[in-house]
Amino acid sequence: MLEFPRYAREGQWLTMERKALERFGDAPESGTHPHAVRQWLIVHAPFPAKWVNRLFSVGGIRWREHSLQLLAFPQADGAKEHLRAGLAACDIIPPVLYEDDFCAVFHKPAGMAVHESRPGEGGTLDDAAARYMQMKDDPLPMRHIHRLDDDTSGPVLYSKNDLAQLLLDDAMREKRIDRRYIAVVHGRLAKQSGTVNAPIGKDRHHPSRRRVAPGGDTAVTHYERVEIIGNASIVRLRLETGRTHQIRVHMSHLGYPLIGDALYGGDPRLLGHQALHGEKLVFTHPWTSQLIEANAPEPDWLRQLRDKLASRKK
Repeated sequence: MLEFPRYAREGQWLTMERKALERFGDAPESGTHPHAVRQWLIVHAPFPAKWVNRLFSVGGIRWREHSLQLLAFPQADGAKEHLRAGLAACDIIPPVLYEDDFCAVFHKPAGMAVHESRPGEGGTLDDAAARYMQMKDDPLPMRHIHRLDDDTSGPVLYSKNDLAQLLLDDAMREKRIDRRYIAVVHGRLAKQSGTVNAPIGKDRHHPSRRRVAPGGDTAVTHYERVEIIGNASIVRLRLETGRTHQIRVHMSHLGYPLIGDALYGGDPRLLGHQALHGEKLVFTHPWTSQLIEANAPEPDWLRQLRDKLASRKK
């Protein structure tokens, strides 16, 4: 990603001084027709052409004196009506780990879905993100860039406008968003570190399960043993791909299912959900190109599980 010029936000509009645009070539003069400005932006500026054309189609490109204004921060479609009607049930706003005009990272708790799987479900992280922006009187279109399983805690990245979504979606596809996890698994992990490169596909016999299958999608997980407590291991993991249930499937495939993960062979008596927490999210900012690191603090359930395992060890 390229670093864009400095900007000022005025409500829904992003303003850049003409002088700042000259780094990309001879910038248009004040009063230039929006169509000509659009063509200049597509040829010279590092904005995605798809985004520039979208702005032009809604009258979102204009000159004011010596500055270019782009309609970069429009409100979500029907935001006020939707928020009044559908978000009353969302009474929990998770902690915000990072935020600016373009994106935000929320610390999702275990037990909260990122988005609804059934219409009208409500109470999701998507709802919470929208409610959070409503409370700030800034109802931008919050869209998650990646997902976590309902019972996995950790950071989830959201875009706040179309430009950020386009660029962060590209980064996700190109594996430029780094996700680090910590898990507690059954058994004393034999190797200090390793990589699981095993394709994952659907389990024909169980609609909710995934399995390692020769014809599945490529899936790569890197792991490192952090600690052994009794007959359990604390493991740090890094995803190179993002398949459904990837860590859970791969660790079970190795013979070390996650504690609490009954779906993949874990014992739920110590914990009522899989022992998996997203520790860290690292991504390149869609406007500044700075490397952003969002760290999620260790949740209560993980501390309590460590204590239980330690007490069993004595």
